[in-house]
Amino acid sequence: MDSTVSSHQRLTAQVTGRVQGVYFRAFTRNQARRLGLSGWVRNEYDGSVRLVAEGPREVLDHLLVAIRRGPSGARVDHVAADWSDATGEYDGFTIKF
Repeated sequence: MDSTVSSHQRLTAQVTGRVQGVYFRAFTRNQARRLGLSGWVRNEYDGSVRLVAEGPREVLDHLLVAIRRGPSGARVDHVAADWSDATGEYDGFTIKF
């Protein structure tokens, strides 16, 4: 693993509230791409949204602030965030279906 990946973190987050059908995945993808992060976002069967993002911790913190706010039509009730070391397995940031 190169030093760039080892200095990066992985954020895994589960977002609950009114977060499906309100442009939340596209909002998250756009924010992550703007910040230069890699990973993915998807809707879960329980109505939540899950995401995995990798990059520098301070940049991931900016993404976390954005998803706690969400797009204008969303209502974010809770964000459960877990941190771990980045694996470097993602190329870009995508929406999973």
